[in-house]
Amino acid sequence: MSNETAPAPAPGRPEQSGSAPPLGVGMVGYAFMGAAHSQGWRTVGRVFGLPLAPAMRAVCGRDGDAVRSAAERLGWSAAETDWRALIARDDVHLVDICTPGESHAEIAVAALEAGKHVLCEKPLANTVAEAEAMAAAAEEARARGQLTMVGFNYRRTPALAHAKRMVDEGRLGELRHVRVSYLQDWLVDPAFPLAWRLRREAAGSGALGDLGAHAVDIAQHLAGAPLAGVSAQTETFVTERPLPGQPPDGEKGPVTVDDAAVFNGRLTTGALASFEVSRVAAGRKNALRVELNGTRGSLDFDLERLNELHFHDHTDAALESGFRRILVTEPDHPYLEAWWPPGHGLGYEHTFVHQARDLLHAVATGTDPEPSFADGLQVQRVLAAVEESASKNSAYTAVAG
Repeated sequence: MSNETAPAPAPGRPEQSGSAPPLGVGMVGYAFMGAAHSQGWRTVGRVFGLPLAPAMRAVCGRDGDAVRSAAERLGWSAAETDWRALIARDDVHLVDICTPGESHAEIAVAALEAGKHVLCEKPLANTVAEAEAMAAAAEEARARGQLTMVGFNYRRTPALAHAKRMVDEGRLGELRHVRVSYLQDWLVDPAFPLAWRLRREAAGSGALGDLGAHAVDIAQHLAGAPLAGVSAQTETFVTERPLPGQPPDGEKGPVTVDDAAVFNGRLTTGALASFEVSRVAAGRKNALRVELNGTRGSLDFDLERLNELHFHDHTDAALESGFRRILVTEPDHPYLEAWWPPGHGLGYEHTFVHQARDLLHAVATGTDPEPSFADGLQVQRVLAAVEESASKNSAYTAVAG
């Protein structure tokens, strides 16, 4: 991996200041996730003390005019129209992949072979085979000192990070139940066009991969154990949609992914888990709910109130027991030592700042980041087991591993 620093940035795109050595970052993709990741890279050095300063060297996209406009808007020093050219740059040390899932494996493996660190958006890939190839490449690259991470950003919500701390401390006792629902409504309208997220060849799956990947990762992460098997159903409620650029009554194409999925599972610890994900749940914009029940207590989290946890301590006297709110804004809560005074909450975009912080510390110390490509592969295996179970309408399908 080259340690060469980049030329001075273009006007309007200042580098991070301070004494920390730079780590050149190149990003592939600049739409929704690209904008969110850019926010993280742009902000992290202005909030946290860092061992490495992220230098936003170049962003890549196929449309030259659009990617140059994105570079200017998002704070990148240069634009590329070929991801291979971005990977080949000596001033790029870490490649951030924010493209549709169909290209994750090819870009990630090539970046690792070129000696770069890699951050890849979730889900890790579109298939188990692709994810296995990525995890194998990551393992080989680790021997050369290169690090990889999957972008499951909700782990970096301070409230969920604190929930993980409480579970690990034994505050809930032995976990009995984990339940996660993740509901959105942007596909309720049948006139919504046939975007890439609705085509299997680009997205891999629908709500299952888009939302279910987060749900599975959060469940396994908080519980500290993987799913051993699942029983599932999926459904596509709108089977055809207008082609992009067509009017609602124009030419249509088939929707080849699911609109919603429900599945139950059992963790290797014996705890039961249940999941519901949908992109056709009217009125739900980005409703991620998590609840854990144990022998000593329970935790409840709602992304729409993301600075709060609700905790029930079952060891309290019955006359005083019940759920109580924990406002997760204290400086001793995860990530909050560098932010605002207590009571001044954070938002969705801050999870990407925290993701960048954790990855930069890992690179600086040579520590394996979490979640790893191996973690992403485990999630991919669960998603595949869900689809297999749903296709067979079977009562139980083992997760391969």
